[in-house]
Amino acid sequence: MTVFEDLDTLAGHVADGALVALAPEYSWVPMALVRALIRHKVRDLHLLCVPIGGLAADMMIGAGVVGTLEAAAVSLGEAGPAPRFIAAVEGRTMTMRDTTCPAIHTALQASEKGVPFMPLSGLIGSDITSHRDDWKVVDDPLGAGGGPIVLLPAIKPDVTLFHSPRADRDGNVWIGRRRELATMAHASATTLVTVETIEDRDFLADETMAAGTLPSLYVTAIAEVEGGARPLGLTDCYERDMDHIRAYGKAAKTEAGFQAYLDEHVLK
Repeated sequence: MTVFEDLDTLAGHVADGALVALAPEYSWVPMALVRALIRHKVRDLHLLCVPIGGLAADMMIGAGVVGTLEAAAVSLGEAGPAPRFIAAVEGRTMTMRDTTCPAIHTALQASEKGVPFMPLSGLIGSDITSHRDDWKVVDDPLGAGGGPIVLLPAIKPDVTLFHSPRADRDGNVWIGRRRELATMAHASATTLVTVETIEDRDFLADETMAAGTLPSLYVTAIAEVEGGARPLGLTDCYERDMDHIRAYGKAAKTEAGFQAYLDEHVLK
């Protein structure tokens, strides 16, 4: 049964060293929860960006929350490079596990389906396989002439995090067309969600809502946090605050500037 909690209690479910799956910025990032994790001084997370990271990942890296990062890319998009990510990679203050967008989705699908690995052919020809000892390049086991394939071990996150516009009284969460959020929740041991509002109805009883709803079976706990994705955007609720994101990118170019940003927008 899904539990309804406050934001700080929700953040308390994330233990040091956990493998945490974080939604990309176009899929509703729980920025308020990310800030709570920083305030809780969570450490040594293995952060899995599904499949790319942005503002949230950069902030967590800069705040010392992340010990290992697995991502296809980290960027502030139109606001430029992710400065704390670049500093951490260049300074080797965290472990970077290079991957690709299809590889992340495929490995999560393996966990979702309860199998130990999934094959993927699109990686053949790239040198990325030489940097991943856990990926195995094998001949086509069916002998169908398809050439070598890569076997990717299943990724089972300890925790999945995302924000949503709404949940219902039974703990069902609206995800709309963002099916990667369903895959993340299916693959994870725990799913923590912040929402704009909790509605007094059953989404699954509504024919128009049910198809875009993640059932409460896959949701561990929910916190109601209005504006929980800001300064990022949330579909049909609010737009990204690009001025804020650009200001972050400028400030975070230096350690002192980043700390000043945390002091003003996260820690107080």
